[in-house]
Amino acid sequence: MIHEKMTGPLFPLLASVKRPGRYTGGEWGTFAAEDPAYGPRLTRMCLAFPDVYEVGMSYLGYQILYSLIKTLDYADAERAYCPWPDMEGAMRRAGMPLGALESGRPLRDFDAVGFTLQYELCATNIITMLDLGGIPILSADRDDGDPIVIGGGSGACAPAPFEIFFDAFCIGDGEETAPKILAVLHELRGRGRAEKLDALARLESVYVPGAGGASAAIVNDLDEGFIHRTMIVPNIGIIHDRAAIQVSRGCTRGCRFCQAGMIGRPRRERGAESVESQLKDLLRYTGWDEAALLSLSTCDWMGLNEFMSSMRDYLEKNNVRLSFPSLRMDSFSVELASGLEAMRHGGITFAPEAGSERLRQVVNKGLSDDEIDAALDAAFKHGWEKAKLYFMMGLPTETTDDLDGIIDIADRAVRCARANRRKGGVSVSVAGFVPKPHTPFQWEAQMSRDELRERGRYIKGRIKSKKISLSYHEPSQTFLEGVFARGDASIGMAALEAWRRGARFDGWTECFDMARWECVFRDLGIDMEYFATRKRNSDEPLPWDVIDVRVTKEFLKLERERAMKGESTPDCAKGACNACGWQGLFPGCGGAAAPGEGD
Repeated sequence: MIHEKMTGPLFPLLASVKRPGRYTGGEWGTFAAEDPAYGPRLTRMCLAFPDVYEVGMSYLGYQILYSLIKTLDYADAERAYCPWPDMEGAMRRAGMPLGALESGRPLRDFDAVGFTLQYELCATNIITMLDLGGIPILSADRDDGDPIVIGGGSGACAPAPFEIFFDAFCIGDGEETAPKILAVLHELRGRGRAEKLDALARLESVYVPGAGGASAAIVNDLDEGFIHRTMIVPNIGIIHDRAAIQVSRGCTRGCRFCQAGMIGRPRRERGAESVESQLKDLLRYTGWDEAALLSLSTCDWMGLNEFMSSMRDYLEKNNVRLSFPSLRMDSFSVELASGLEAMRHGGITFAPEAGSERLRQVVNKGLSDDEIDAALDAAFKHGWEKAKLYFMMGLPTETTDDLDGIIDIADRAVRCARANRRKGGVSVSVAGFVPKPHTPFQWEAQMSRDELRERGRYIKGRIKSKKISLSYHEPSQTFLEGVFARGDASIGMAALEAWRRGARFDGWTECFDMARWECVFRDLGIDMEYFATRKRNSDEPLPWDVIDVRVTKEFLKLERERAMKGESTPDCAKGACNACGWQGLFPGCGGAAAPGEGD
């Protein structure tokens, strides 16, 4: 189905661009409220994802928010995605503004536009969407007739590089804050922009630049909060083409490199019956024959055994494949996954993260060499032919021995496969480490591009087996990611200038041009190395200090000290409270424990 509003200037463009299905809309599960008697009274938000359709449609957060906003009697939601450069060019030549897929309404005609900041290198795509949608790029240039532009997602917890583009940021769980934002905007329809921003700034979980800080909002009870029972079914193949359910949020394992595990605290879980009910509703509504249970560590979900026992017959009867995208590297997880048909397609994926047991202690991964070997042996015994292993390089205290350990694990995987009479193909993927805000490593220096490149070449040169394939992330992209992750407002101005010089889709290797970014930073007199490769003093102010994710600096500093000593911190779900800052703020989370208790 192609909307009537899209049969004007846009429709003739579809035949000339790559993957025209990205732009047609009309998917199952979508609609725009157009009742002339009721519609004008709605406060309209466009959920804008700064990447292509296939990526944005795979993001569960927007599926949840879309369903939630559709239930509000005072608001409506539509969607927009960033057009690929071929479509952007065609739209500009035709004078066609970027509009929502549901109605074709230009972004400039919405009351609010909400972007998710899931990846630092999406900055230039945000600028593209604002400009193509008819919205002034800089917040300072907007007037009372322009939408309120809001950022959310993990990037909103370090908003400084994006502040010049955004009017406000939603901190924490969107289901908790988005309805409050829309209620404020609905109540103030027709009022001035300044009055709206003043009202938004009074919401605890909304950060308005220049108006004080904000604290993260959380959904206390995932079963009592909003549960989506519909999903939009895409028109074309997407990255994760399946029904998806989040069974828990947060993590108690405390990996020191993991921003999601820190800012997502406290850990909250769904009940097995609740997940079962939701899954059945989603499968009936969408017709999908595959579903995924999502969390930072699904195998830690306490309701998993009850759910599997109850749902096994239903899944088999309806030919539904179930998958756990976050599979822990232990034999229990492998045993569980071996009974899932969807998990048996292709290879099995594990994330040891570091090559040596010593370095895994530093990052608090809590994974021994024996556990790695046991997980690999279980995987090949249960029939998997291939394994994919994810690692990082450039972690604090890393040495050549740790890099050698990456190849050693891969070699052991090949030998294990051969012992179990499997083909034994092993894919090794190595990403450069970026010290992220609100983690114990936020003060550490990021490794330089040259050093990351040299380490990648070192690992490649050490591979002897033809059964092992290696890929590693482009060091320049990793470096720029670090610049954005820990930068200040000057980085936003650099992004704007890079966009003016043609930067688009910087997270895509085929579009990324580091020489352009280097030229921009040089011309603006901004030292990129200052933000990425400089070690910070633990007492210096940080650009993201305006955001309180409830995990304290004292806890992060203590974890950093433990890391440098090679000391682990126990999973607080299995022992005493580690006093991260949430103790006493969330029912069942800690209590009077002091830092260090439970070691």
